[in-house]
Amino acid sequence: MTLERRYVFGSLFVLAGVAAAFLLRSVLGTVFFSVTVAYLLWPVRQAVVRRGWSPRAASGLATAGAFLAVLAGLTPLAIVVYLRFDSLTTLVGLLPSNLSFELFGMTYALTLAEVTTFTVAYLRQLATVVAAATPVLLVKVTLFVFLVYSLLYHGEDAQQAALAVVPSSYQSAARALNSRARDTLFAIYVLQAATAAGTFVLAVPVFFFLGYDAVVTLATVAAVLQFVPIVGPTLLLLGLAAYQLALGHTVQALLVVTVGGALVAWLPDVLIRPPLAKQTADIPGSLYFVGFFGGTLTLGAVGIVAGPLVVGLFVEAASLLTTELHAVPVEDD
Repeated sequence: MTLERRYVFGSLFVLAGVAAAFLLRSVLGTVFFSVTVAYLLWPVRQAVVRRGWSPRAASGLATAGAFLAVLAGLTPLAIVVYLRFDSLTTLVGLLPSNLSFELFGMTYALTLAEVTTFTVAYLRQLATVVAAATPVLLVKVTLFVFLVYSLLYHGEDAQQAALAVVPSSYQSAARALNSRARDTLFAIYVLQAATAAGTFVLAVPVFFFLGYDAVVTLATVAAVLQFVPIVGPTLLLLGLAAYQLALGHTVQALLVVTVGGALVAWLPDVLIRPPLAKQTADIPGSLYFVGFFGGTLTLGAVGIVAGPLVVGLFVEAASLLTTELHAVPVEDD
């Protein structure tokens, strides 16, 4: 293939990709996550193939592992919501119609009847919306499984097509970027899982110290909420604080916000993410935080992965540029 034909087909590939992204934008997040998961599972698929399995069986096994991992992450929250939803609405319904509390020598009075009615109605409406969205979620999960399997099964063809448009003198740089992308994706998913696990471990004694009975349930919700961009476990803590405040337990509400916020919502991010980011992907913790929060604020849930991935590729590109500048002497005019 001549160089001109290579660039023509490469440009055609890029244009087709842009058109597909525009037309499939409603499922673009699912496609993105499928690509990153398949990218991450490629070494697993190759290891299974080397053990004598066929490419089809190896791709199916790796896809099943990814599906079970996603299911394991979503199941605890679904179980908690299902088992505790009636209890939650009952607790909200028990709030007093009028509330008086004293803070810093001043007495404040609030009327909660309308707020309670609105909250119960909102919770029931939210449950209805979630139930109505279940078929769409199932379609996206099915799409996720099929895409991951297809990408794993046809991985060699995709790699050859990607490298075919890269000139031979730049293929070493492409392989370096490929390696950095895989390491960064591994770090992202490991970091997210490790942060959720650390949140659960820290949340159990915190909620026990704060006097709650369902400490395991609350800790599970806090851990799963680590996967929610920006707000995370803070959403749970604010809800608990608002409930304690509504019951007149001002000190308890302040403890939930301060102690819970520091140990459950803030400490896992600071304690776990930066060291693991440096060890697993060789990304400075500060840059990882910029990528994580910047990507999340810009793209939402997709930014959890896309932000640090872009930062990782930026770091690798800077490294390649530095190596190139030191390797090639610059002649003075």
